[in-house]
Amino acid sequence: METALTRLAGVRHPVVQTGMGWVAGPRLVSATANAGALGILASATMTPGRLREAVREVKARTDAPFGVNLRADAADAGDRVRILIEEGVRVASFALAPSRELIGELKEAGVVVMPTVGARRHAEKVAAWGADAVLVQGSEGGGHTGEVATTVLLPQVVDAVPVPVVAAGGFFDGRGLAAALAYGAAGVAMGTRFLLTSDSTVPDAVKARYLAATVRDVTVTRAVDGLPHRMLRTELVAALEEAGRAGALVRAVRAAAGFRRLSGLTWRQLARDGLALKHGKDLSWSQVLLAANTPMLLKSAMVDGCTDLGVMASGQVAGVIDDLPSCAELVERIMEEAAETLRRLTAVR
Repeated sequence: METALTRLAGVRHPVVQTGMGWVAGPRLVSATANAGALGILASATMTPGRLREAVREVKARTDAPFGVNLRADAADAGDRVRILIEEGVRVASFALAPSRELIGELKEAGVVVMPTVGARRHAEKVAAWGADAVLVQGSEGGGHTGEVATTVLLPQVVDAVPVPVVAAGGFFDGRGLAAALAYGAAGVAMGTRFLLTSDSTVPDAVKARYLAATVRDVTVTRAVDGLPHRMLRTELVAALEEAGRAGALVRAVRAAAGFRRLSGLTWRQLARDGLALKHGKDLSWSQVLLAANTPMLLKSAMVDGCTDLGVMASGQVAGVIDDLPSCAELVERIMEEAAETLRRLTAVR
């Protein structure tokens, strides 16, 4: 199925596996790429050196194009951009809007730039700065999310920007892909659906927790970092919602220290990232610390398997997923179902 996304990224199918921290590593990304979709490597939890190693590991596993997700507000964002350029990565995606300068540097090197946005005005801004495509996530999506549903946000963005739009938030099968194409999108992006595959390195106990979840078990909370964050309701989420300011601050400092050791960042760099996050938002310093160190809370679940101590970011689709196919099986199923849906809708009656 050829769309503006497949032509831009050089992939066979208009499906994107999103860059989930501690989840979207070389194994999942290469399996997605080999299945013909666009795998996105999550780099926010990696040191620059580990990012380069991970990119090379993906390239050793597949000849297909793939992308890397970057934090545009990170102190070393420029260094990471240069790693992508030097290693010949096809696509750079961003969780926050990259600067005009970063977009220009990537485009000059031939890298496709695809920021994630949660509002029409953000899409218009990055498109005006030269972004090649935008990934628009509605409120159904996992992690930090907005308040507007995909079915309302997607057509707004499609009508507002001249670049290909990839739809995220609430997609898990071929019917969703067909619906997104009908709205004018060039493809769909999925996080939770790819997390719940046999190629995902997430511990089995964590996958079981996701599979057991109902739609009502997926909640949006501000308790983690003061921003709307969609995740499974866990013991940690309940504790954070009940904890006072002092308890939250102690937990935040502990998480900050752990993330500093893993990331190689200095306390000055952590403080700089925290200030960037706090800018324009009514956040306490404990919330800023937790926000800057959410990767440690994610690691507790996604790597260590501690479902009672970690954050389990999740789209609402977790409540309707009940299997663990390989990436190859998943992508093939999505494409067959999308083709059948489109044939049925266009059949002469």
